[in-house]
Parts: sequence; structure tokens; C-alpha cells
Amino acid sequence: MRQDRCDAVCIHPDKIEEVKKDILEDKALISLSDLFKVISDPTRIKILYALEKQELCVCDISVVLDMTQSAISHQLKVLRLSRLVLSRKEGKTVFYRLADEHVQKLFRQALDHIMEESL
Repeated sequence: MRQDRCDAVCIHPDKIEEVKKDILEDKALISLSDLFKVISDPTRIKILYALEKQELCVCDISVVLDMTQSAISHQLKVLRLSRLVLSRKEGKTVFYRLADEHVQKLFRQALDHIMEESL
């Protein structure tokens, strides 16, 4: 017997109504989907992980990840346009950090979830 489908057809109108009244609008669904697409890239995950620990410049991130500054800059642009990281300029150096506590929580909870699965 498969666990992913019912053996009998039965509709639960009260449950359906409860879910339907709070279902996300298409615009929010697309934005959420786009967010998960952005953070699904391993390099961007590494960058977010590094920035969770410390504000860093492109040079620092490229050393930590052993990648070119050009490759890091490209990924940071994607993260910045998705509002996951913020930048600030100090002289000629641009430092990056996580955009806010929501990004940190999202990252931390996802990491906790996968670490829990591996136990």
C-alpha cells in the first residue's frame, strides 16, 4: 500500500475551506519560488554561510571559497538583487553582510533541518 495517496475518495470540506481561505496569491508564490531558486545554488549557499559568520569583502569571500573574485562578484549580485545580502563601501572596499535577521533565520533553520535529518 502506498502512503502518498488515499485508498478511498473522501473530501473534507472544512479542511479544504480552511486552506483555501489562506492560500498564497500567485505573486507571493512566484516570489517565494524565486527565493528558493536563488538559494538553491551551492556557491550562493557557501557565500550566505560565510556571511552569516562575518561581514566580508569580495576578496575575503574569494579566499574562503577558493574562487575568483569575478565569480564571487557575479553570485553576490544575484544575492543582492534578491535582497538576501546588503553591501556597504568603506574607501575602495565593498563589504557584504546578510540583509536582515529573516535571511539569517531562513538559512539557520534550513541548516538545522538538514543536520537533524543526518542524525
